[in-house]
Amino acid sequence: MTGLKTGTWVLVADGQKALFLENVGDEQAMHLKVVRKEKQDNPATSEQGTDRPGRMNDGPSVHRSALSDADWHQLQKERFAQDLADLLYERAHANRFDTIVLVAAPEILGALRSNLHKAVRDRVIGEIAKTLTPQPLDEIERRLSAELG
Repeated sequence: MTGLKTGTWVLVADGQKALFLENVGDEQAMHLKVVRKEKQDNPATSEQGTDRPGRMNDGPSVHRSALSDADWHQLQKERFAQDLADLLYERAHANRFDTIVLVAAPEILGALRSNLHKAVRDRVIGEIAKTLTPQPLDEIERRLSAELG
């Protein structure tokens, strides 16, 4: 794939922040504008859960095994990916975009991909497994052009 058509959306996301961008340029000169921003607070697991891990009896003996503690931080990232997939479905259903490129941290891209509705999956024209959310728009444009070119 070379450049992005005018009107193509780009979702740039990590586990806490998402930028919905639209190409208002053309295939030769991409120019992204922000359509929507999403952000969620997601403190470290140690700040979200303070309970000790549970224990379970190993059968008739007195021996007990520890259960692993939930990774609340990772669970929140996965919920955020589900929320993004839901937002994309709403926008696709309203015909707000015809095509979209997904740019996300690898684990978020995987969670997002597994939660996408068919109406959105059919509009995905590219995926890039990179974390670009901290970058300014011009750097996102540059990196996206390099990846797609």
